[in-house]
Amino acid sequence: MFTGLISDVGVVERLEPRGGGARITIRPGTIPVDELELGESVACNGTCLTVVERGGGRMSFDAVPETLARTTLGSWRPGSRVNLERALRLSDRLGGHLVQGHVDAVGRVLARVAEGQGARLTISLPPAVAPLVAEKGSIAVDGVSLTVAHAGRDRFEVALIPETLTRTILGDAAPGTPVNLEADVVARHVARLHEFGGSSGVTEGSLKDWGYGGGAR
Repeated sequence: MFTGLISDVGVVERLEPRGGGARITIRPGTIPVDELELGESVACNGTCLTVVERGGGRMSFDAVPETLARTTLGSWRPGSRVNLERALRLSDRLGGHLVQGHVDAVGRVLARVAEGQGARLTISLPPAVAPLVAEKGSIAVDGVSLTVAHAGRDRFEVALIPETLTRTILGDAAPGTPVNLEADVVARHVARLHEFGGSSGVTEGSLKDWGYGGGAR
């Protein structure tokens, strides 16, 4: 589990094809590699990956074909810059929102306009994710926890403050840039409840039946 608060930006150094997947080696900027445990999770552009090797200032991860196909990792090359976040400790402050590192879809930056000292991005919204994105809700874009400024049927907008532009790779985002998208985990569960609610949808009664707000009947 992660917060969507990027702690570091790394650079991809090597990609070694392995049985349709790849071993990806990244050199982080500030993460102390020697402190990482084998098997530890690190979010790389919002994708939860497992440390399989570390040392010499580098850390390596194995990505299976499914991950390469369903995220932007398949387009990485040596020199690609990557947002990094280590997994959340239970004692940490939750400054962003709960991010699982399970990418729902890949969107694409449609427009970027300056907005004060920051910027506003318009990003395409794939149909599978669209119902889960709401204005003023949370979304992770390349692992960055952001608030949805506007949500349409096929696109949404986020406003980036100068700190985000400086400390993450979203500072380089331009029209055409692909980005990993992860919807808010709460929205996923609400959508699932609605699916099982049938034609009546989610009501106060159905929520009680499912054990929310006063216990099951």
